[in-house]
Amino acid sequence: MHFINGHTLANSGTRLGNVYDPALGQVVRQVVLAEVADADKAITAAHAAYPSWRDTSLTKRQQIMFNFREILNAKKEELAAIVTEEHGKTLPDALGEVTRG
Repeated sequence: MHFINGHTLANSGTRLGNVYDPALGQVVRQVVLAEVADADKAITAAHAAYPSWRDTSLTKRQQIMFNFREILNAKKEELAAIVTEEHGKTLPDALGEVTRG
């Protein structure tokens, strides 16, 4: 599934990609790979959304980005655990990466 333009959409194809834990060499999950049609939908939605975003005041855009940052900060331990599992980084290294990101 893909999240495009505020909606969760079923993938137009059936291709899956394995995600490995590099420390164990084991598949920990699978992700649905986007097809060209999925990418086209995302690009079209982003292109259509840009004028509204561009015309949104700096104060409102800043508020949205700060709120997003707060959500990331609230979930940083969970995100760092995913980075550790999927990329083999140590947890402190992954926490640093999430915080800097």
